[in-house]
Amino acid sequence: MAARSPLINVMVNAAYKAAKGLIRDFGEVEHLQVSKKGPADFVSQADLKSEQILKRELSKARPDYGLLMEEGGGTPGKDSSNRWIIDPLDGTLNFLHGLPHFAISIGVERDGEPFAGVIYNPVNDELYWAEKGQGAHLNERRLRVSARRKMEEALIGTGAPFLGHGDHALFIRRTEAVIAKTAGLRRLGAAALDLAYVASGRLDGFWEEPLHPWDICAGIVLVREAGGYVTEIGGGGAMMASGSVLAANDQLHRPLGDLLRGV
Repeated sequence: MAARSPLINVMVNAAYKAAKGLIRDFGEVEHLQVSKKGPADFVSQADLKSEQILKRELSKARPDYGLLMEEGGGTPGKDSSNRWIIDPLDGTLNFLHGLPHFAISIGVERDGEPFAGVIYNPVNDELYWAEKGQGAHLNERRLRVSARRKMEEALIGTGAPFLGHGDHALFIRRTEAVIAKTAGLRRLGAAALDLAYVASGRLDGFWEEPLHPWDICAGIVLVREAGGYVTEIGGGGAMMASGSVLAANDQLHRPLGDLLRGV
């Protein structure tokens, strides 16, 4: 059994507690109260309840850490080096439509860099976790990115910009370019899980922009600790600030990036 650090144990326990409410609400998804945040961007009571549980549990264990949460915004902490970065329900639209593809994502940013992450899919009881220098894991199994070397054999994930957000024309051009050169393209609707799937070898690569720190912090650690590469689509390293993400194994990161940048 892989040994988890005290930090990872805190994150895992918080994720498990928040997941109980998500599973209960997912079983009654038609009865959820839903309010509109913006065009095609919704927040449910399930989001808010999950975030409250995560905030309570994580703050109790590490009270000096700062917080950055999808719904609750940012709160500075006494410990200026460490910050929790929390997405209480990644894949909200899937959740609200009864699609069983969503996750809780908890990241730790240390001195401005992703340091540790937990991504938990409660429907499948799949727990992804990683800490800098300690490897990436799915439940108790050590993870490695895929070993595929050829673009024509690769399965690539992405996220589509939705109503009122992003550059739709650019996304379509990139999609056409990737479809023409790869075995397949998937748009699954939960960026944290997409990154976890790259870490586990289920996807050979993934790109999306714009994303938020809570979408990607935990996943960046997972991909790196599984032997993969994560940069901005343009090749830079400021993913947390820019929201631009390109993740892949060591063989496909460059050709996938070249393909995306070429359009």
